[in-house]
Amino acid sequence: MKLKSRILAFLLIVVVFFAAMGGTVKGILEEVKLGLDLQGGFEVLYEVLPLKEGQQITPDIVADTTTALNNRINQFGVSEPSIQVEGENRIRVQLAGLDDQSSARELLSSTANLTFRDVNDNLLLDGTDLIEGGSAASFSPQNQPIVTLKLKDASKFAEVTGQVSQMPEGQNLLVVWLDFEEGVDSYAQEVLKPVDQQKFVSAARVGQVLNTTDVMIEGNFTVEETKDLASVLNAGALPVKLNEIYSTSVGAQFGEQALKSTVYASVVGVILIFIFMLWYYRLPGFISIITLSVFTYLVLWVFTSINAVLTLPGIAALVLGIGMAVDANILTAERIREELRVGKSVKESYLLGSKQSLSAIIDAQLTTLLAAAVLFWFGTSSVKGFATTLMISIVLSFVTAVWLSRVLFGLLVKSGYFGSPFFYGVPKSKIHDESEGLTSLDLSTSFDRFNFVQHRKKFYLFSTIILVVGVIIISLFKLNLGIDFSSGTRVEVLSNEPITQKEISDYTTEIGFPSEDIVISGEENKTAVIRYKDDLNQNEILQLKEIVLGDYGHEPSVSTVSPTVGQELVKNAIYALAIAALGIIIYVAIRFEWRMGVGAIVSLLHDVFFIVALFSFFRLEVDITFIAAILTIVGYSINDTIVTFDRIRENVDKKGEIARPEELAEVVNKSLRQTMGRSINTVLTVIIVVVALLILGAPAIQNFSIALLIGLVTGMYSSICIAAQIWYTLKVSQMKKKGTKVVLKEKKQWGSDEPVV
Repeated sequence: MKLKSRILAFLLIVVVFFAAMGGTVKGILEEVKLGLDLQGGFEVLYEVLPLKEGQQITPDIVADTTTALNNRINQFGVSEPSIQVEGENRIRVQLAGLDDQSSARELLSSTANLTFRDVNDNLLLDGTDLIEGGSAASFSPQNQPIVTLKLKDASKFAEVTGQVSQMPEGQNLLVVWLDFEEGVDSYAQEVLKPVDQQKFVSAARVGQVLNTTDVMIEGNFTVEETKDLASVLNAGALPVKLNEIYSTSVGAQFGEQALKSTVYASVVGVILIFIFMLWYYRLPGFISIITLSVFTYLVLWVFTSINAVLTLPGIAALVLGIGMAVDANILTAERIREELRVGKSVKESYLLGSKQSLSAIIDAQLTTLLAAAVLFWFGTSSVKGFATTLMISIVLSFVTAVWLSRVLFGLLVKSGYFGSPFFYGVPKSKIHDESEGLTSLDLSTSFDRFNFVQHRKKFYLFSTIILVVGVIIISLFKLNLGIDFSSGTRVEVLSNEPITQKEISDYTTEIGFPSEDIVISGEENKTAVIRYKDDLNQNEILQLKEIVLGDYGHEPSVSTVSPTVGQELVKNAIYALAIAALGIIIYVAIRFEWRMGVGAIVSLLHDVFFIVALFSFFRLEVDITFIAAILTIVGYSINDTIVTFDRIRENVDKKGEIARPEELAEVVNKSLRQTMGRSINTVLTVIIVVVALLILGAPAIQNFSIALLIGLVTGMYSSICIAAQIWYTLKVSQMKKKGTKVVLKEKKQWGSDEPVV
């Protein structure tokens, strides 16, 4: 009866979990805030500059500017805008889901300094003379769109109008300016231009003294323009100038397409992982499906709880987090299978397997968490979203893939109904009798014919050749730096019909924005990516977007990066890699020994360099998501290396003192063979997801997926053929130099890992 109660407890826990998830998942999905790349909108980074000569940019002025920007955004009716101060003099604004991006962007950066001047550009009134919030869009008696203002002092306006009315006919004009620049703007020059190109707002004839606080501005306005002007005047003038140094805008059509394709690819990838786990690991695979479902739900729940923004790289990080959670399940399942093969019972195998795998899981998770934290610290908006999701995923994967899976697994194992090795994918022919006294070191593997240590010099030679060839490739081809690192402008155009490179080249020349760097991509060649070496200014971007929208029916996505920001991104990327590597080597040295840390870092640099060389050779664009991929590979590669070193350390402890290099080589080879199956299965499950993202996902993360695919394969190779071999070489050198025996410090356990069930 007690055994049946464990089955009932298992079913009750599963039913409660899935009922709770099923009843709330719809609401959680609706609460998820989507980033610009998934729903359209724009992001801009402003550099705060003095409005007047000698003005100091203080924290208070930056705060006042942020408040003024927020007031303007409220006038636009944007829900949940994001305004962040970065450093001492920068403000980042993100407006997702905004339909009229062009108007909002134009009005945001306007200082909105309203002035009334005569035809000689003498200042008569300015924004301080207006009543706050007194502007409104209206219509004149002739039914023309106008803007009405309320002044503080009627007598002052009477004095001004009296002064202007006394000027000669044709010069008795009250000229209204928005953001007049002293020494640059003048009425005499502007009046010679066509009406639609004149910078001043209006020039009204004044024939008499006007003693009133109600002012009406007439001009060549549309209804929308009067609304925008009234809104920005009500929001208040900015106390500074804003210089746009980085911007990106995504059309709603691009966002919708990216969301659908990436979610679809992610679902396909996860389903394939579930099928593989169930087929290969059976009962442990079934448990992993349950815990991975709970894991995914919890990640989304935490994400919405902290009001995080989900971006395309964030979705990728979520799916890759599932891969990390799968790895924890695979580690435990492989350990259980080993114990079953030496003749232990299912219950004993479960207890020992859970205990032995815990140390490797924690070490691997912590090192990946370290890489994610570095990425968050140095990353920009979308990359921060990626890092945030990855960190959440790592923490929750430990909770679900370690604690929850062991609770559920323990209930089934201790029920007595799953005592057959069949449920764990272990053939009876491979099970030894416990009386033989075998340990995991004595078990055969599918990789026993491989002598890794014997061929280490060939591995070194192969990697050296890669290094030399890679240096030559990078020297000849250089890196195809995206605008994130090289500065410039990137325009993405979506067409309803297939397009060609020549067609777009001719089109850009025709509209006055010629480019020699055009790439056609996307489904059925309907997307064109156009790059300009120079960063287009705001007016040029607005003009380009208006033309493309009219001709192709979709607003293009436009990103601009100034040289300053590009240089900073390169610097931050190098800092991120250097600090991540330093942190990892320190951690590995403390948990293992310094020689293993050296092997781990050499293998990481090997992987990073290999990816960079391939991207250079194939001319793939290196952008900010590429850095995210590099740091993810750092996490996965160190994951593999940690698991390998953990097994080497364990087997050295089992062997006792090792006096000869041949004995050490035997232990290293055995350890690598034992972890080979786990490494292949872990990488395979993640590759399934990455390939799904590569084939079915949005073009925006295509290079991200390619970098991950390359890195996963090279990461497994370097862990086995580089990191472990370097440790062996250094250890043998120590043995020969000092005549010492190999004895590693006793393996530290992370405390109790067995849940009470």
